[in-house]
Amino acid sequence: MGEIIAILLIVGIVGGAIYYIVRAKKKGVKCIGCPDSTNCKSANCQHCTCHHEEDK
Repeated sequence: MGEIIAILLIVGIVGGAIYYIVRAKKKGVKCIGCPDSTNCKSANCQHCTCHHEEDK
């Protein structure tokens, strides 16, 4: 019984993460981990730290 609960918990966490990513991409978020990514309209967002790491 404990194994089934653990499996359901893992499936729920993974499913929730996938849902969050798909929903964010539909909104047009360029970098999901960046808190300012919804305010940035360009692909080369200068205020998002995630894009600074890619430029290096």
